[in-house]
Amino acid sequence: MIKPANSENKPMTKEKKKQKKTLEPKVDPQRRMALESLPPHLREQMTPEEVDLFLHAEAWPETLMKKMEEFIVSPD
Repeated sequence: MIKPANSENKPMTKEKKKQKKTLEPKVDPQRRMALESLPPHLREQMTPEEVDLFLHAEAWPETLMKKMEEFIVSPD
């Protein structure tokens, strides 16, 4: 029996792996640690998009700011 060609079954070439790595923005280790140090109930409430914004965005949307308000220290 011949299996249909499927790119998911093929191993990634070195070039494809390199392209994938360059497309993914690097995560600041401090942001990663901050995310991991959040209480589990808060991390579970975060959507995948909010996690991505937490790790990469310069400014957070209001919904994420509201969830994080007890952890945000004002610069005063």
